[in-house]
Amino acid sequence: MSTLVGLKVLFNDGFFMKTVIKLLDDVAFEATSGSGHTITMDGATESGGKNLGARPMEMLLMGLGGCSAYDVVTILRKSRQDITDLNVEIEAKRAETDPKIFTSIHLHFKVYGRNISNNIVERAINLSAEKYCSASIMLGKSAELTHDYEVYAPLVHSQD
Repeated sequence: MSTLVGLKVLFNDGFFMKTVIKLLDDVAFEATSGSGHTITMDGATESGGKNLGARPMEMLLMGLGGCSAYDVVTILRKSRQDITDLNVEIEAKRAETDPKIFTSIHLHFKVYGRNISNNIVERAINLSAEKYCSASIMLGKSAELTHDYEVYAPLVHSQD
């Protein structure tokens, strides 16, 4: 039988958010967002987990990447950049002792498209990091956040 370890009411109004975290097994949890989406989190095997899902700290980095990517894509499209793809690779370093917070986080953006302006890409990334991405601004209070980018021609998919 599972134990509820979270909040019971789910809703998001933009300013107030809730989520439910439910114990599944050992140190595996199911997280349900206020918008109704569910993911699984689990601990590392050396910590009693079974590798059933991402670690909670990995989820923070995924949230940062999703928030930043959303902003950058939105800004580039509004700036009429013909982007065809965007990837964000994130590397982070954590403190060696508890609490093992992130001490540095680096975001590497790979932007694909036609006639992409480097200046507009740099502006979009800076606006996300400094103004729009709540996750970036929040994590930047405790970790050094850096970023860089590369611009590529559109990916060509072979038709076999």
